[in-house]
Amino acid sequence: MITTRGLSRDFRQRHNDGLLRAVRSVDIDVLEGEVVGFLGPNGAGKTTTMRMLTTLLRPTSGEATVAGCDLLSNPSGVRSRIGYVAQGSGLAGDCSPVEELVLQARLYGLSWREAVHRAHSLLDELDLSGLSKRKIRTLSGGQRRRLDIALGLIHSPKLVFLDEPTTGLDPQSRVNLWEHISRLNREMGVTVFLTTHYLDEADALAGRVFIVDNGTVVASGTPAELKSTVAGDSVTVSAANVDASSIADVVSRKFEAHDIFSESDTVRFRVPDGAGVVSKLVRSLDDVGIELKTVEIVHPSLDDVFFSITGRSLRDSDGAKSASSAVVKGEEEVVNDVG
Repeated sequence: MITTRGLSRDFRQRHNDGLLRAVRSVDIDVLEGEVVGFLGPNGAGKTTTMRMLTTLLRPTSGEATVAGCDLLSNPSGVRSRIGYVAQGSGLAGDCSPVEELVLQARLYGLSWREAVHRAHSLLDELDLSGLSKRKIRTLSGGQRRRLDIALGLIHSPKLVFLDEPTTGLDPQSRVNLWEHISRLNREMGVTVFLTTHYLDEADALAGRVFIVDNGTVVASGTPAELKSTVAGDSVTVSAANVDASSIADVVSRKFEAHDIFSESDTVRFRVPDGAGVVSKLVRSLDDVGIELKTVEIVHPSLDDVFFSITGRSLRDSDGAKSASSAVVKGEEEVVNDVG
């Protein structure tokens, strides 16, 4: 469904004559029927990559095939075969959901009868049928986001791009939208490519994940495969009657632990099987008179994967600025050029 080789994008910077390389030689392969997550902190190049793949930005270099069409030589073919749901919504507040969907379908060339049928079918699929005639401005954030997705699916594409689909939604609406996205893939066979900086979203939805930093893919694989690259579970132990150094001494002597960190009455370390060492740990500490207060086991997360590669957290998004915010004029010029 998607193949890229060496995909890159440079922007002219307004404050000087230099270039900002927002995306750096990205190679991606997405198979038909997959849900793929493009995960990284804000400013990592996720949206810029998606805008190139959806023909809204012309790559500076590299090549790509999207939905069977060459990105550079046949952008119209790409557009006709994909759905795109941007971060910002373009819904008209005074229209109804069914009016918006029918208009979009007609723009894609569907007959009036086909447009109406397709609109009502999608409203049913996304649990919006009871709201079909309400003004869009009266819908909740989650309902409007589901309508955005319906608009991206109105022409029955086999590939849909979702850019930060749940940003700004409350936790219940996010989980609800995850269920709908999963069903689109499972029941309708839609290939989904989504960008996100939410770790739980990538874990919940994506069969495979590309982790991006500074415009480069730094890791890829299933969430389980990526987590397995982090050496072991994190175990945190605190005691009621001794300082951390006494606990750390037992841990270092009795277990194949690494990354041992001590602070006050608490020790944190990594072992291959956290659950498997707990009972032995309790006995070992009890043997030397150390009274445990708490024991916590945390399995590796995608944030741990990112930290092990880059030395910083995925949640720390202050270190990078969005390339698109710095080069709006350059983006507008390229959008016109792609045609």
